[in-house]
Amino acid sequence: MPLTSAQILHFLKSVHPYDALPEADQKDLAGQIGVWEKSSGEGIYQLGDDLPGLFLIYEGAAEIRDKNNAMISRLGIRNSFGERGLLLDGRAVTSAYSAEQTILLVFSPEIIAGLIAKYQLVARFFDRTQKPRSRESDLTAIPIESFMASNPLTCRPEDTVKQAAQQMRDARISSLCVTDDEGRLIGIITVRDLSFKVLASELPVETLVEAVMTANPITLGPAAIGSDLLHLMMERCIGHVPIVEGGHLVGMVTQTDLTRFQAISSAELVSQVATAKDAEEIALATARIPNLLVQLVAGGSRHEIVTRLITDIADAATRRLLSLAETKFGPPPVPYLWLACGSQGRREQTGVSDQDNCLILHDSVTETDREGYFADLAQFVCDGLNTSGYVYCPGDMMATNPRWTQPLTVWKSYFEGWINKPDPEAQMLSSVMFDLRPIGGDTTLFENLQAETLEASSRNSIFVAHMVSNSLKHTPPLSLLRGLATIRSGEHKNTLDMKHNGVVPVVDLARIYALQGQIGAVNTRARLEEARETGQLSKSGAGDLLDAYDLIAETRIQHQADLVKQGAEPDNFLQPSTLSDFERAHVRDAFVVVKTMQSAVGHGRGMLS
Repeated sequence: MPLTSAQILHFLKSVHPYDALPEADQKDLAGQIGVWEKSSGEGIYQLGDDLPGLFLIYEGAAEIRDKNNAMISRLGIRNSFGERGLLLDGRAVTSAYSAEQTILLVFSPEIIAGLIAKYQLVARFFDRTQKPRSRESDLTAIPIESFMASNPLTCRPEDTVKQAAQQMRDARISSLCVTDDEGRLIGIITVRDLSFKVLASELPVETLVEAVMTANPITLGPAAIGSDLLHLMMERCIGHVPIVEGGHLVGMVTQTDLTRFQAISSAELVSQVATAKDAEEIALATARIPNLLVQLVAGGSRHEIVTRLITDIADAATRRLLSLAETKFGPPPVPYLWLACGSQGRREQTGVSDQDNCLILHDSVTETDREGYFADLAQFVCDGLNTSGYVYCPGDMMATNPRWTQPLTVWKSYFEGWINKPDPEAQMLSSVMFDLRPIGGDTTLFENLQAETLEASSRNSIFVAHMVSNSLKHTPPLSLLRGLATIRSGEHKNTLDMKHNGVVPVVDLARIYALQGQIGAVNTRARLEEARETGQLSKSGAGDLLDAYDLIAETRIQHQADLVKQGAEPDNFLQPSTLSDFERAHVRDAFVVVKTMQSAVGHGRGMLS
């Protein structure tokens, strides 16, 4: 049966950047999009073809192949393709085939051109895709310190080759750097040395390392870039390069490190998650997210791209767990919708994420089904997310809490009550639940609820005033003289909380603009951009706040990437001393902008400041 405009509209509201368009433009767009149906293995376009437009997968999957017919990627629902060639000269730079029975939405070149011309957020979205960097160019331009192994294992020249071999075996590595008493690098010994120089020559295992090591090995400094390393390895036919600074060993890069760095991509992890047999297999993929974070940051990706790609993995994990739950418990007795809130709802997850979710059930659900089937489904999915690294929400904002697994009418009563009686708990819950985003299930259960809630909340000035007050509880870390104010005591003493005092104040401000302007987007940056387009924010005020938000968010994910490179767990607590004077000044200025915007909102001037 052909897709209706209503079905296409429902789908577009779950796909960025179309989810951030005004309702009227979404409806208009849904009526203009073409629909293609392809059987498994059928060609969609060939290399060099004139492209009919941009393709968005509504159902099924597609394989993208290069000029040698080697598969570049396998794409699933909500993924788009064809934009690179479309935005260059209109000709396909790859070939595409349906991987199974597939339904494609086709945006004509005229549609895409019109959206880019009309919406800055769409222009930015596609601007990043029309200048893709290959894996090689990404690697060649990245500083070595971004992917080197810090604090590499070492041995002493007076150690025996047996001791060195045992150390390499136990650590599962292929080389050891040899250092003197002051930590200066004097040599390197590899598995190849053990094989060619010790075993092949029948030397005794008591032979000293200094007798077989490569003395004064070729090194690079941490400021070198990937191209320096690649050229050195190719020219000298070596697979291990120590990284030295001031004569002291600070890292090691091997061919294995290069392969591992190049191998990680968000698409690969999504694919791994989408075919996982259980939560344990999903966890194998999500465990690689910190390294993906490092790679994306090192490659110069903007913070909203990094967090979007990381969130896509969480979305895929959730949908896979929902599918596994339905396989285990059978088809749902009534339609349902699983939604995420918090950072996942806003598509702003970083290397540190818990889970925040809920279930909206069709009004025909029985109490038996709610307490039985859907309670079991919620438990299965939340347990699976916890196993996958998305830990249980400390505030119990999860579908396992019966309060957050309810029929649609109950959810409507929740929002109505919060709006009409905005007590402290209502303010807190509204702040969380206004960031809801559908992940899996029947999206029609949410659309009217979101529109009706935005309209009702924007008309209730008392509710908005309470929400404004609540949004000002998270303040930027500024002292009385507007210097940086660090945490005074506890585990994180003398650090800046880049989440609660950094990005959250901007997240809260953007939510207020969304309520006032009935903006349907939940992503913070998208909310701010739409607030500028609709006049909720002046161009100058929006520009300042967006710049401040970008700097704070970039500093936060850079901090997390730095921790991962050091072998530590990513967190949100930044020591100002790790920033240069220049960086500290700019971070402080960004916090001042946010504080100024908070003050304007608090005095009723924020909308046009």
